[in-house]
Amino acid sequence: MSRKKSNGGLRFQPAGGNRTPQVPVGKKQRLLIERVSGDGRGIAFVEGRTWFVSGALDGEDVEARVLAARGKVVEARLERVFQASAQRREAPCRHYVRCGGCNLQHVPHADQLALKQRLLAEQLQRVAGLQPEEWAAPLSGPEFGYRRRARVAVRWDVKARHLDVGFRAEASQDIVAIDDCPVLVQPLQSIFRHLPTVLRSLSKPQALGHVELFSGTAQALLVRHVAALPAEDLARLAAFCAEAGAQLWLQGEGQPAPMDAAAQLGFALEPWGLELAWRPGDFVQVNAQVNSLMIQQALAWLAPQADERVLDLFCGLGNFALPLARQAREVVAVEGVQAMVERAEANARNNNVHNARFFQADLSQPLADAGWVAEGFSAVLLDPPRDGAFEVVQGIARLGAQRMVYVSCNPATLARDAQVLAGQGYRLKRAGILDMFPQTAHVEAMALFEAG
Repeated sequence: MSRKKSNGGLRFQPAGGNRTPQVPVGKKQRLLIERVSGDGRGIAFVEGRTWFVSGALDGEDVEARVLAARGKVVEARLERVFQASAQRREAPCRHYVRCGGCNLQHVPHADQLALKQRLLAEQLQRVAGLQPEEWAAPLSGPEFGYRRRARVAVRWDVKARHLDVGFRAEASQDIVAIDDCPVLVQPLQSIFRHLPTVLRSLSKPQALGHVELFSGTAQALLVRHVAALPAEDLARLAAFCAEAGAQLWLQGEGQPAPMDAAAQLGFALEPWGLELAWRPGDFVQVNAQVNSLMIQQALAWLAPQADERVLDLFCGLGNFALPLARQAREVVAVEGVQAMVERAEANARNNNVHNARFFQADLSQPLADAGWVAEGFSAVLLDPPRDGAFEVVQGIARLGAQRMVYVSCNPATLARDAQVLAGQGYRLKRAGILDMFPQTAHVEAMALFEAG
């Protein structure tokens, strides 16, 4: 770097020459889409830059508007189609153009499944150099009316003195006003349709943080508030929930709590005669139909026998552990958060499941020499978060498990961990996608590993 005087000061000049100007946000560009990325966006190349265009399909001639740009990567959204792909369909939801909740409604459902299967295969091959000995058919349920929980964005516009209610726009903090959402389960669609009106009728709408909707053994509305709600507003919300047949839950600085202390919220796992209690804030799969199919497939692949000891890692509320306990001699279930361990224990007691034991452990670290590890396991089930289970799988062969089912919400970390398992002698016997989030590019997957 050179220095020279100018006007009595120092000016630093970069040695690398002139910097290429960034593409401005809002700029429109005509593009020819060459292929589709793993997250469902169309890819185009212009003047050394790679454009990722949400809403565009392979082979299309489109106009796109820039959402963000950094270096040689431009993120954009479809504005206009000059030449459409034969694959394109009209998006069923009228809010699709602006809402950031779904990004594949313009793709027929069968093609969505094929895209997700391709992404899983590409990740396994590229990262781990693996392909399963057998591909399983996608697990899928209805493409609409499946989502049993949703977060609704709420923001008080001070200047306009208006409450915005809806979902976030893509790549933006803007709230898209929405009064219907076809991916919600039917009971929540009815509540959601009337929700904006009741929230805007409150005397202190600026006290609202956001709102969440839940559907299980009961319907529930959680109102998060940043300041105390006046009694009249609480009464109005309670009346709305009573009319809608929903529980009212509130959350200020502490944990969510039902307005009626006796209110119970849960979800059923009907094939196993189980009912699990849960509370707003707890992790629960949003797609009830695919969740049951997922558990059934996991049990079929793992095939726990009546004399076997099975390990369930990242067990949550017991979504896998309690069905596993119906077949195995003993299930040891481990979770990182003590409060979740206690709720899983309560779910076991309430369902008269006595052969499942629950423990807390830091699963971002290698498995410790805890007492529950020493005896070993015939089979292991893992259902980690998006970060995967890299530390846990490092020494998992020492547990003696002959079979392992890995449930993943991120194909990239599944592929990374699969490489580690392959290095310990496990073979990738079977893999397939779980269509937990239709109309989005989000991919969940299941893989079966066998020793030797």
